[in-house]
Amino acid sequence: MGPKGRNVIIEKSNGNPKITKDGVTVAKSITFKDKAKNVGAELVKQVAKATNKAAGDGTSCATVLTHAILMEGCKSLAAGANVMDLRSGINMAVDAVITELKSRAVMISTPDEITQVIYLPGEDLI
Repeated sequence: MGPKGRNVIIEKSNGNPKITKDGVTVAKSITFKDKAKNVGAELVKQVAKATNKAAGDGTSCATVLTHAILMEGCKSLAAGANVMDLRSGINMAVDAVITELKSRAVMISTPDEITQVIYLPGEDLI
């Protein structure tokens, strides 16, 4: 994930390989013959597409988080958790994360600050 993410090779419908690091491209390529697994894959695709549309990046992180939430949610349900309590807990966690991120946000306005934001994530690559 991120600037140190690894390439993935995907076989296109014409048999040619496609090399990518893009999470949404990888997610779009995943299908299963098993209907239940395919429903999960479709959910992950929706998350990747929505993340790409909203932020333009971060799709790999969003898909990994989606997978973790689904896996832990399924474990909780299998252990007898109430589905509505689980949903409420997930929503509370989302609200807590958003509140924390907003508290740490720093407004930027100058061209120098914008440049710092652009270059900071990949600074070890330069």
